[in-house]
Amino acid sequence: MTSKEIRQKFLDFMKSKGHVIIPSASLIPENDSSTLFIGSGMQPLVPYLLGAKHPEGTRLTNSQKSFRAEDIEDVGDSRHNTVFEMLGNWSLGDYFKQEQISWIFEFLIKELKLDPSRLYTTVFRGNDEIGIACDDEAVNKWKELFASVGIEAKDVDNSWENGMGDGRIFYYGDKKNWWSRAGVPANMPVGEPGGPDSEMFYDLGADLKKHENSEWRNEPCHVNCDCGRFVEIGNSVFMEFIRTESGFEKLPQKNVDFGGGLERLTMVAQGKDNIFETDMFGSILDKISMLSGGKTYKENVKAFEVIADHLKAATFIVGDDKGIVPSNVGAGYIVRRLMRRAIRYGRILGITETPWTKEIAKIVAHDYGDVFPELRRNIDFVIEEFKKEEEKFARTVEKGLSEMQKITEAFNVNNTTSNSSIDNIALTPAGNKISGKVAFDLYQTYGFPIEMTEEIAKEKGLEIDRAGFEEESLKHQESSRTASAGTFKGGLADASRETTKLHTTAHLLLSALRKVLGDHVTQKGSNITAERLRFDFSHGEKMTDEQKAEVERLVNEAIQKDLPVTCEELSLDEAKAQGAMGVFESKYGEKVKVYKVGPSASSGQGEEPFSYEICGGPHIENTGVLGVFKIQKEESSSSGVRRIKAVLE
Repeated sequence: MTSKEIRQKFLDFMKSKGHVIIPSASLIPENDSSTLFIGSGMQPLVPYLLGAKHPEGTRLTNSQKSFRAEDIEDVGDSRHNTVFEMLGNWSLGDYFKQEQISWIFEFLIKELKLDPSRLYTTVFRGNDEIGIACDDEAVNKWKELFASVGIEAKDVDNSWENGMGDGRIFYYGDKKNWWSRAGVPANMPVGEPGGPDSEMFYDLGADLKKHENSEWRNEPCHVNCDCGRFVEIGNSVFMEFIRTESGFEKLPQKNVDFGGGLERLTMVAQGKDNIFETDMFGSILDKISMLSGGKTYKENVKAFEVIADHLKAATFIVGDDKGIVPSNVGAGYIVRRLMRRAIRYGRILGITETPWTKEIAKIVAHDYGDVFPELRRNIDFVIEEFKKEEEKFARTVEKGLSEMQKITEAFNVNNTTSNSSIDNIALTPAGNKISGKVAFDLYQTYGFPIEMTEEIAKEKGLEIDRAGFEEESLKHQESSRTASAGTFKGGLADASRETTKLHTTAHLLLSALRKVLGDHVTQKGSNITAERLRFDFSHGEKMTDEQKAEVERLVNEAIQKDLPVTCEELSLDEAKAQGAMGVFESKYGEKVKVYKVGPSASSGQGEEPFSYEICGGPHIENTGVLGVFKIQKEESSSSGVRRIKAVLE
C-alpha cells in the first residue's frame, strides 16, 4: 500500500463517517503570532474548537502539511521529520470518545490491516491539582475494542518505573497525555483550549534489539521510551477544557482532534522500521546517491536523512503560496538553517555539482504536486531561491573557513587570538577548547554550522564548548522569538499612522498592477515601514516606463477621489464568490476581513470598487489623506517575481 493510497484511504474512510474533506492550510500561520509555522492540523481550527461555526459543518478531515523546527536536531534517527503530513479528523461539538476511538481502531485494523497484537495505547492518568480525573472512559473503550479481536488489554500505571509487564493500555500524566499548543496544563495561557488525549503506539519489534543496544538498555522498557522500539502513530485529543483566570473550565462544546503522521503510518503499514525506507523518500534518496557519485544510504544514514528531510522541508516552506525565503530573521532563519545544514552534509558526501539543491526541490514538487499543487505552481520560485542561497553559502563558507583557520592557529601562538575578526576567544586552562561564544559567532556571522566547526576542531586536536554554544544559541532564539512576537501582520514594521497609510496604498498598488499588467499579478510579499513601501508581485518581465507611469496615475487617481475604505467579515467562500483578492487554495472556510476601497459616495449605481481584498492589518478610513504616490524603483526580486519600492510624498 503506497503512501498516496494510505492518505486517500484515510480521507475516504472519514468521509464515510460523515466528515467533509477540507484542504490543507498554508504552512505559514494566519493571524497567529504564537508560532512561525503550522505544526499540527488543529492549529488553523482553533476558532472553531472554541465555538465558532465552521462553514463545512461539525465533522471535518484533511491531510495538513506541518513543520516543527524543534525536531531539526532529531533528524537522522530514522523516525523524525521536520516537515510531515498530519492526517486529521475533527468533531466540533459532535461525536466524542466512543465514536472516535472506535473509528480509529477500525481504520488501523481493518483499513490498514495492522496487526492488533502490536498496537498499544496510552491514556491520561488524571491531575488532582487542576481537578481533571483519570480517563476511565477511554480505558474501558480500548478494552472493549481489543477484546473484539481476541486480546485481553490490561491497564498499567508507572510503566516508566516498573516496565510494561503484560499491559496493553498505559497511564501517563501531563507531559505525555495532555495536549494543547502550549504543552502541559501549567504552561497554558488564559483562553487556550486543551484536553486529555489517547495515543496509539506500534511495536516495531523486540527482535530489532533497539532497546538492548541503546543508551536506554538499563531502563525499564515502556511505550513512551525513546529507544525506538515503539513508535507513536496517532493521537486522539479530547479537547473539552479551556484555561481561565480561575483554573480549568469546560468548553461550550466537546471536541475531538485526531492527528496521525502519514510518514509513520506508511512506515508501519509497509512493514518498515524507518520512515526513510518508505516510498515517501525513495526518489529523493536515489537522487542524493546519484549526486554524491554513487554513495549509498545504508552507509551514510545521517547525511542522507538530513539532506532528504531538510531540503524537502525547505521546498514546502519556500514553495508555499505565502513562501518564506532564506534570511537571518524569523521563519526565514529556519529556512536558511535547513538549507545550510543540508549543504553541509552534501559536502560530507562529496557532492561537487553546483548548484545541486534545486534537483531535490524538483523531485519534491513532482512527488507531491498532485496533493499540494502550490509546489508545482511555485517551483520556479523555489529553484531560484535555492540557487541564490547555495551561492551565498558557498561564498560565506570560504570566509568562515578562513576565520576558523585563524582561530585554530591562535592555540599555537601563546594562546593569543592571532588576527581573527571573531572576538572573545576563550581558552580552557588546558588550552584545547574553543568557546561556545566563538562557535556561535562563526555560525551567526558566517552561517558556519556547529557540526563543521566541530569537525575542523577535531582535526586540529581541539574541542568545542558545546554547552556554551547551546547557551548562546538559546539567547539568540529568545531574542528572535521576542522580535517575532512584535512583528505586525502583513509585513508591517509597526502600526503607526504613516505605516498604516502605506499599507492601504499597497492595496491600491496591487489593484493598479492587475489593471495594467493583467490578472496574473498576485502579491508575493511586502515590507512596509513609516517611510516606504516595498511590494513583491508575480510578473515575468521588467515593467516599461509607460506601465509604471500608468500604475502611478491609477493609484493617484484613486487617492484624489477620496474613496472610502470599509471592512466586512465574510466566510472565505463568500469572499471568493464576490471577487475578493486572496489565496484560496490553502485555507479553511473561516471568517475573514475583506477591505473595500471605493466606490465614492457620489458614484452611480453598480460602480465596482477600486480594490477588494482579504486582509487582517490596519487601514485608514479614506484615500484622500494619503498624499501623492511615487514609484522609486522597479526591479527583479527572484524568478517570476518583481519588486516595487514606492513612497507617499
